[in-house]
Amino acid sequence: MSRLYAIGEVLIDFIPLQTGCALKDVTAFERAPGGAPANVAAAAAKYGASAAVLTKLGTDAFGDFLLDALRQAGVDTRHIRRTSEANTGLAFVSLKANGERDFSFYRNPSADLLLSESEIDAQLFEAGDILHFGSVDLVESPMKQAHRKAIRAVQASGGLISFDPNVRLPLWTDPEDCRRAILEFLPTAHLVKISDEELTFITGIEDEETAIASLFRGDVQAVVYTRGPGGAQLHTASGRYASPGFAVEARDTTGAGDAFVGGLLLHLLERGANPSNLTALLHRHHDQMLRFANASGALTTTSKGAISALPERAAIEALMQSQPFQPLSGKE
Repeated sequence: MSRLYAIGEVLIDFIPLQTGCALKDVTAFERAPGGAPANVAAAAAKYGASAAVLTKLGTDAFGDFLLDALRQAGVDTRHIRRTSEANTGLAFVSLKANGERDFSFYRNPSADLLLSESEIDAQLFEAGDILHFGSVDLVESPMKQAHRKAIRAVQASGGLISFDPNVRLPLWTDPEDCRRAILEFLPTAHLVKISDEELTFITGIEDEETAIASLFRGDVQAVVYTRGPGGAQLHTASGRYASPGFAVEARDTTGAGDAFVGGLLLHLLERGANPSNLTALLHRHHDQMLRFANASGALTTTSKGAISALPERAAIEALMQSQPFQPLSGKE
């Protein structure tokens, strides 16, 4: 099997011990490993893929904790660098009664933003590998240039590029800067995952179908549109497929989208996906891929945290068996 490389932030999520109150009113937290690219890598690794993270951590106790957590999830941490120039990033979370959350980030900058272009080994990637990234670390920083170099290297190697914008506006001084960065990097991806909460903001288009169609630019071959408990849709240039969500009791939605992506990328790695066969594989195996991804995301919401809440692959498959597939309308 080829390998998944996730580039970007790895940080500590401080999860509140109380729910249903604003962040200013939370009095106690518990720490959990997080950061969207790390969550994706951990999910894929836990489910059986070979996965590595490209980032930088502080030479502090939180960095040590994150390395241990990633290793325990089966992630290759050999490409994670350390620095004393900045601390490991932190995110404080407040949870609403329905499990939805708000974030407050502490990084000015954090260590991940200091990963430089020169620290990316262009010879690392091989044909069939997948590079996954988000928008959190696309702020103006050395890490943004590191993304550009990694993307160019994967393109040159014949690998696949996956992008989940994962919009976090509190990290940007101007929302328009976030939108511009996403639209700059989006055409470099072959696969784009976007949520219903992000679509209008990123595209500037209210109509759902028109907005999704506008994402097909550059190298984009497929868009996976997620709708939380409502499931997901797969869009390609020649078809659209819908897959319903799973009924679970959600406690914390942190990391659910990342678990979804990790499950989806696992299936692509197992089937030897690359830019030339991606669309065909998605058309042929969309039912199994989307159901596994949906079940992965759903089960992650039943526990607190992101990496620490990832289910076992057997639990995902058991949920899929317990809630048989009921086609919404087949191919739409």
